[in-house]
Parts: sequence; C-alpha cells; structure tokens
Amino acid sequence: MCELIKADTFAVGDKVDVTATSKGKGYAGVIKRWNFQRLKESHGSGPVARHGGSNGCCSDPSRVFPGQKMAGHLGAERVTVQNLTVVKVDAENNLIAIKGAVPGPKGGIVVIHDSVKA
Repeated sequence: MCELIKADTFAVGDKVDVTATSKGKGYAGVIKRWNFQRLKESHGSGPVARHGGSNGCCSDPSRVFPGQKMAGHLGAERVTVQNLTVVKVDAENNLIAIKGAVPGPKGGIVVIHDSVKA
C-alpha cells in the first residue's frame, strides 16, 4: 500500500536533497556542453570557430579514448542537488518552497528527501 506523505513532513529550515530529470537541451556542441573555448575568427582559422578541434592521438594508440569530451546529447538525465533549504511549508495546500537550483522544467516531477550530508 502507498502511504500518503504530506508537506508538513518537512519544516522551515530543513536541509533536503532534490532529485529530478534535468532539462533536455538536445544535441549540443563542445562549447555549450563542456565549456570549450572558441577559436579566433580572424587570421585564417576558417569556418571552424566553434568546432572541437583535435581529439585523438597519432599513430599510437590510433584511437580516441573512451569518455573524450565531444559534442553530443546534453541534459535530460537524472540529477540530484544536495543541501537545499526549505523556506516555507504550506500545510493547507500541501506545498513546499525550496531555496536553490531545483532541477527540471517548470511543472516537472521532483523527489524531495532528507539531506544525506547535512
């Protein structure tokens, strides 16, 4: 059986961890995804100012190592933000106000639980 948990389980000033699915940003280049720097756009660098540049070794080992920072899918993954503070609890409307960077889009589903580090 599921037990109904109300907002008054938490009190003002409690430290909580919030878990949700982060906002998806689709296919992103290395500048947006990994904060790489741009190449200069003058003096013959060509139309590649936002490209990733060189990413592998030469003849030995002749491959790109796993985990190399490259362009790809960004966001839409499970994220936990720790040690956020409960600033307001509205028991009548069953609402909790949390200060900090709560992951996910507006109206998204989040899981709130007691902090493991505080």
